[in-house]
This record gives sequence, structure tokens and C-alpha cells, in this order.
Amino acid sequence: MTIDRRKFLSLSAGTSATIALAALPLSIRKALAVQASIDTGTIKDVKHIVILMQENRGFDHYFGTMKGVRGYGDRFPVPLESGKPVWFQSNGEREITPFHMDASKYNAYLAPSTPHSFSDSQAAWNQGKFGFWPKYKNDNSMGYYKRSDIPFQFALAESFTICDSYHCSITSGTDPNRITFFSGSNFNPDLRAQGINSTDTDSEPNNLRCWIQNPEVDIWPEPGYTYKGNAFKWPTIPDVLEEAGVSWRIYQDPNDNWTGAMHGCLAFESFRTAKKGSPIYNNGMSHWSLDDLAAQVKDGTLPAVSWVLPPQSFSEHPGGPSSPQKGSNFTEQVLNALTSNPEVWSKTVFFLTFDENDGQFDHVPPPAVPSFNLDGTLAGGSTLPLDGEYFNDVERGYLKEDDTISGNVRPFGLSARVPMYVVSPWSKGGWVDSEVFDHTSLAMFIEKRFGVTVPGISPWHRAVCGDLSSAFDFSGHEQADLTQLPNTSNYAVTDAQQMTMPRYSVPAQHEALYQERGTRYSRKLPYELHVDSLVEDDATVSLLFRNTGTRGVVFHVYDKLHLARIPRRYTVEAGRTLADIWDSGSDNGRYDLWVYGPNGFVRAFSKLNATANEMARPECQLDYVDGDVSITFHNTGSASCRFMIEDNAYRSGGPWVIELEPGDSKQQSWSLADSGNWYDLSVSSDVNRGFARRFAGRVETGKHGLSDPMMGTD
Repeated sequence: MTIDRRKFLSLSAGTSATIALAALPLSIRKALAVQASIDTGTIKDVKHIVILMQENRGFDHYFGTMKGVRGYGDRFPVPLESGKPVWFQSNGEREITPFHMDASKYNAYLAPSTPHSFSDSQAAWNQGKFGFWPKYKNDNSMGYYKRSDIPFQFALAESFTICDSYHCSITSGTDPNRITFFSGSNFNPDLRAQGINSTDTDSEPNNLRCWIQNPEVDIWPEPGYTYKGNAFKWPTIPDVLEEAGVSWRIYQDPNDNWTGAMHGCLAFESFRTAKKGSPIYNNGMSHWSLDDLAAQVKDGTLPAVSWVLPPQSFSEHPGGPSSPQKGSNFTEQVLNALTSNPEVWSKTVFFLTFDENDGQFDHVPPPAVPSFNLDGTLAGGSTLPLDGEYFNDVERGYLKEDDTISGNVRPFGLSARVPMYVVSPWSKGGWVDSEVFDHTSLAMFIEKRFGVTVPGISPWHRAVCGDLSSAFDFSGHEQADLTQLPNTSNYAVTDAQQMTMPRYSVPAQHEALYQERGTRYSRKLPYELHVDSLVEDDATVSLLFRNTGTRGVVFHVYDKLHLARIPRRYTVEAGRTLADIWDSGSDNGRYDLWVYGPNGFVRAFSKLNATANEMARPECQLDYVDGDVSITFHNTGSASCRFMIEDNAYRSGGPWVIELEPGDSKQQSWSLADSGNWYDLSVSSDVNRGFARRFAGRVETGKHGLSDPMMGTD
């Protein structure tokens, strides 16, 4: 399929720029109208960082249908053990596919929560095989909303910036992720540095350490009450900021935060032992309301770094007492407070994300460290040490009985995607940022801005996860697209109406996948990735992973001839290479290996017909040249061969034919100027009938671009 350039551009985001400012609520008009304060044109112009972490929503659950993000229109879903795409999740009895929780017909806003602990998360993820989400979470995990259901969330994302590769940090629930959120780690960094994997003594696999032991007795603000579990001793981010003389505060009602669960610092000794009147107690354990936030914005005393913890009923947690409507209203209250002083807002960054996904399905495999096979071998590899990046369930006290695909030592993360909104005068315009981030990215952004070091962040996280600075244009030159943000004040009426409506049920028949067609402005990314193949004597296949970009990456390899095996994962740091070998001899020379990376990067290497006495030996490699792609074709055999090249998505023309004599090589290039630098090319050979290669992704040029124009379904 070819894309007409005019049509392509018409698909892009940006058509909403003509929407009048007058159509927006006052607070959002102010947020969009205020120009960034530009002094240095760098991150140093940010004077205030405000972070709101809500509860338990997944990315596909909220934004899988939004145009221009990696959602249900993903052209390359990973394969399940059944051979079907990842959408066909099993509950143990039948397949459940994503379905619309239609709030116009059903009580969908007050949908029940799903399991979200270490045991069910590990079992559902299945070490990357990924096929049993409803079995271990329940059928509700496959439900999602559309634009009409959560208009505020869509509008906020389309007024500012949404990150579609932001992951929660730990394959578990609230406490592990909020501990990471507030400290950069969920396990003892001193032990990790010694190469010791964590246990429940020095990490938190479930929801335990942040919970007050006796909430009915131990009432704030007096310190001294008891907690569940021992205290951690490495420094929290507030500890780091306090030591560096950087102002900070946690805005919360200490008696209304899930009995401490949303306050990840309560797992730490520095907070548990804080005395009334101390900086830690006053700023991190006292009652600071949204009224206080607004007052400090107005009088210019907003701290450099602020965290906002919502009350339970406004936390957006599924299953009550919250809802998407209550969550959006709380968000609007925070925005009202932050924009009440334009001078302050012009220097402020507001991050809004979620601690974890509540067991809600997300189709993108998390870029995690490699899993262990049952025989103790590593399913993949890494260019940096991985010791200390795992949880050791020594006595199998946390894993499900039937979770036997691997041993007791399990990767802790990354885990499923969750929404991340980046709201600021430097991030207006409806952008998508597809760089890999997680909760440690927020800590790294604080590090970069204020020159501090958060010791909890592991080398692996620093290699693979960005610091969120790519979501901004600190030059302040970008113009905003203005999208109407709905009024959120009617949340109580909406929730009451929902209670009168019938509960939705999982459809008996599979619904067609849905995602809006169209593109978004897309941030430039740090990725320049290569995977090359070498086949020797029809007995082995070698893959060489090369990372010539500026950010580390995780490659996922799915062996489609052996999908019962754990997919291999490879962490390759920036500027490094890594190789591995697959045995094809046991399959009579057949192989079918699919490699997945960030932002739609795909490579496929296949030979599906086992034919004897093939004298030609075709091979090819793709490279990048000034924003275009070039393929070099080789014939190392003793007979001539012919290559056929087809474009699968973005252009007309072809197929193209390359003929090679024994020992010859040729090169051909394809321009990507009319596709936003996106490509998807397949290569086959006439003499080696099972030979196939596929190359897909986006070439990074150092400039901002557009999201995949062929992603979407409608």
C-alpha cells in the first residue's frame, strides 16, 4: 500500500489547533495559554516538578483505542504459544479478547478491580509467553474504554504529551511500585551491587511494608505506630533532596491514603523514625491539602519537587470507591492549583502516572531482564551484569503452585505499561513519546534537573530507561494544539447513574479490535538498532544485536517454531553488540525467529522449507542512510540466486528483483521521505524457497516525526 503524501499529512495530529481557547475550562485555558519561562532553553528553566501518581490503570485499558499510540492497531503483536496473536488470551477454558466497557450501556466506570499481586502477575506474564492474563487476573482484565467513555483523559493527553512506552517498574502491585517510585529501587541497592538477588527480607514483592499495622488505632499525625514488615534503610528521593538542600513536599491527607499504601516512603527507616518537627515529618508525613498547594503556588512558595497523593475516593482505583470520573476531577483540581499563578506555572512540569496496571491487560511485552529456563540457563543475555536484578522466592511462598515455567528466581521488572501524561508549558501540542520509561525515569529527571544522585536506581534501569527529558522542547518554540477538556465536576451524578445501569459482561463472541486511525506528532527517539543473521550449514542460526544509538534497549526474540519455550530477551547497552545462537539442525534446517524492540522495531528471520542440496546461500542486512534504508544482498553459495523485495505497508512500486552470481553482493536503497521515515520490507529468494527476512520500524533522524501512519483499525 502506498501513502499519498497529502493524505499522509492529513492523517497527522494538529488539526485541532483551530479550536477556540474559549471552549476550554478556565484552568486549562490558563495551562495552555501560559508560555514557558525561557532563560537557558534547557531543563534548568524548570523550577518546579509536581508528580501525581494515581492507582491501577493500564495503558491499553485507557488508551489502546487512541490514534497515534501503540494500541490495538499494533501491526506486530507478539505471538502466543497457540500461534495466535497476543490478543487471544486464555482464561483456562476459552479465549478472551479485548472488549469495550461501554459506559453508555453498562455500569463500566465502577468496574471491579482485578488481582494484582506478585503471584498472579508472574503467572499471567508467564516469563514473556504472555498468554494467560484472564486466567490469573480474571476475564475483566481484557476490558477497555474508548474516547467517549473517558473524554477528560483523552483530552488531557491530546492537549499535552502522552508516553506510550512508560512501564510500571515491578511485576507486582502497589507497594513494590510505589517504593520504587519514591526511592528508585524495590530492593537493597547495596546487596544488588554485590550481585545478590533480593528476597522478601530486603525487597517488597507484595503489598506489606507501606501499610499501617493498626489503622483504626494508629491515627496521624503522631508518629510511633507500627508497620507491617521491617524497614528499608537506603535513602528515599526526599532524603536525597533534603541532604542536597532542594525543597520538597508530599501533599496528602495521611489518614486517607489506603492506610499508608500510597506513601511508598513509609517502607523506609528515615520516615518511620521521623520525629514531629523534623523536615522529614513536616514535609513528608503531615497533612498538606490541595488548598495548601494552591496557596503555595499563589504566594510563590511551591517547593522544587512535590508529590501529590490523592484520597482513596479520588485515586482512580478500579472497584471503588473511585472511578475514572473522580480521578479526572482530582486531576483538574491539581491543575487548577498549579495554574492559579501563571508565573509559577510557566516554570512547572506536572507528571501524572499510575503505580501499576491492576491486572488489566496490556499487549506490549515489558522490556525486562532475561528469565531463567527450568534448567537454570538464562533465556537471553546482556552486555551488563544482571546479578541482583531478580527476586529469589527461596521457599516459593509467593509464586502460584502451577507457575512452573521457570524456577524460583524471577525478574522483578519492568512490567506492564501504564499511562504517563506530561503536562507543562514545554510539552503542549498532543505529542506522543515512545521512549522506554518507568518509575525510575521520574527519579532520573529529578537527578538531571537538580544535580543529585538517587543511589537506588540500578545500572540496568539507567541503561534501558530514559529520564523523560525527551518529552519536552525546552526551547519553547512549539505551538500547542488546543483540545477541549470536558468539565469534570459532575462525577458524582455520573457515578450515581452508573449504579442504576446493568453490570457489563464479557462478550460471548470476540469483538473486532478497534483503534482510531491517524497519527500524532512523535518525539525523536534515541534508538538506532540493528539485528543481523548468519546461517551456517543449516545447523545453527546466529543473531547479532547491535545498538548504535544512545540508549540501551531490550530485544525480545520469539521462536515461532518453539513457542512453548520462554522467549529470549537481550539487554544491549548503547554502543554495544551481543550475539546468540539457535539450533536449527533439530528442525532440519528450519527456523522462524521474530525480534521485537521499541517503537515498532521488528526483524524476522525465517526458513520454513527444509530443502536439500541448495547451492545458493542468500543473506541480506538492512542499514540506515540519511533517514532512508539500504539493504545489502549477499550470495555466499556456489549457484546464482534471485532476491524479491516487497513493501508491506508504506509505498507503491515493487516488487523489486535483485539477481546475484555466486560470491556477489549488491545494495539497494529506498527513500522514506513520504512515510515519515517508517518502513516495512520483506525479502525472499527464488532458489532457497523457505528463505525470508522482514525489516520494519522507524528510522530516527535526530528530528521529531510522526507516529506510525499505518497503525489503527477503523
